[in-house]
Amino acid sequence: MSTLKNKVQLIGNVGNVPEVKTLEGGKKVVNFSLATNEFYKNSDGEKVQNTQWHAIVAWGRIAEVVAEYVEKGKEVAIEGKLNSRSYETKEGEKRYVTEVIADEILLLGIKGEQNAIE
Repeated sequence: MSTLKNKVQLIGNVGNVPEVKTLEGGKKVVNFSLATNEFYKNSDGEKVQNTQWHAIVAWGRIAEVVAEYVEKGKEVAIEGKLNSRSYETKEGEKRYVTEVIADEILLLGIKGEQNAIE
């Protein structure tokens, strides 16, 4: 069991235009949402789609490439780790966020244009 790690792999469609920020020192970070779909048949035999939304964060070179090549609706594969954090709103409410910190992104969807970003 000591070899198990915090690892997530997702394939889905980008749900919004990636938001890029440049921090002090020039380091870049990008945030975007990713929709993954699951299909199944319910008890009446009808096809049902279940969509899950994931918050994705990428840093450095990955953030730069995402900012240049990834757009809303694009199909991507993500590999990374789960990160949970909390913050306080201006109104004093505590909020909790679970994000996927991307270590690798693979651009999918168009044959001949599959590129891995690490």
